[in-house]
Amino acid sequence: MQAFQKYGGIFDFPALREEIKKLETDAVKPDFWDDHEKAQKQSQKLSSIKSKVELWDSLSERGDENNELLNMILSEWSPELFAELESNISDFLEDLEKAEVSNLLSDENDSKNAIFSIQAGAGGTEACDWVAMLLRMYLYYAERHKYKVDFIEETVGDVAGIKSITFLVKGEYAFGNLKGERGVHRLVRISPFDANKRRHTSFAAIEVFPEISDDIEIEINENDLKIDTYRASSAGGQHVNKTDSAVRITHLPSGIVVQCQNERSQHKNKDVALKVLKARLYEKERREQESLKNEVRSDHKEIAFGSQIRNYVFHPYQLVKDVRTGYETGNIQAVMDGEIDNFIAKYLKWQLSENKSE
Repeated sequence: MQAFQKYGGIFDFPALREEIKKLETDAVKPDFWDDHEKAQKQSQKLSSIKSKVELWDSLSERGDENNELLNMILSEWSPELFAELESNISDFLEDLEKAEVSNLLSDENDSKNAIFSIQAGAGGTEACDWVAMLLRMYLYYAERHKYKVDFIEETVGDVAGIKSITFLVKGEYAFGNLKGERGVHRLVRISPFDANKRRHTSFAAIEVFPEISDDIEIEINENDLKIDTYRASSAGGQHVNKTDSAVRITHLPSGIVVQCQNERSQHKNKDVALKVLKARLYEKERREQESLKNEVRSDHKEIAFGSQIRNYVFHPYQLVKDVRTGYETGNIQAVMDGEIDNFIAKYLKWQLSENKSE
């Protein structure tokens, strides 16, 4: 355990254990749940800290066990024990990688829920189908990580697929894990919509925002809003509830448009849409501040050739490659089934190195 403590931060176990004791003491006070929102946040914080400490405690114990096993092998050779050690180390390094990645999620917004949107770009029906494919990929990812998904709005394609979709990903460090997915995603494949079986290239843009808590002040002038109501139209999928009270809000100064159709009342749809608008305005302000530091934002580019952050090639070969980090894999089916953890880990490490080089 001492080997981990010198790094500080997440590795400062005495401080973390003291914080756990304090939070646990607060949680048993009679008035703890009087402020439900505050209590819920503290409970989530307690759960997060405990899971991190337990993870590193487990890694420390397993490291000690592996050392003991190695000493046994060095004192008396055993092929069976060597095979066991080899397997143990492989699992240990995999879990250590996950723990190191979690340590990279240190931004104040990383622990928040994520507002996630996917929009079809160049490619027509192909692009709309690509949005549906990406949606499936992220839903599988969310399921694997036990994240809950609440759908906000969906606009279906004219022929097939989805033109745009917005949903809320709820869970520990949802935004921190998914923020690197922001940008243009490019697909190359033989089109299922082309009778001549030609190769097509399609694009979709992803935006990810942290869900903003109510205690963060975002001023919005009612006179700056254009509010329209409409009848929700969708394919009737299981994740969209049809409603006659969908709301679209246009923020005139910024041109940002948000909408919600998933709730059953116009009032609730408006509340959700305003929450999304606040998140987008908050993120817009944050990016503008970062742009003053000459940071380049790939997600501001056109949704077309040359602007992508990741390529998904189904034909003439199979490869998924992230343009920023250079990480790639030929197991495209696994990726489309939501196994994108390696892309996320590589991005977080790349982002850390980029920040250090500034």
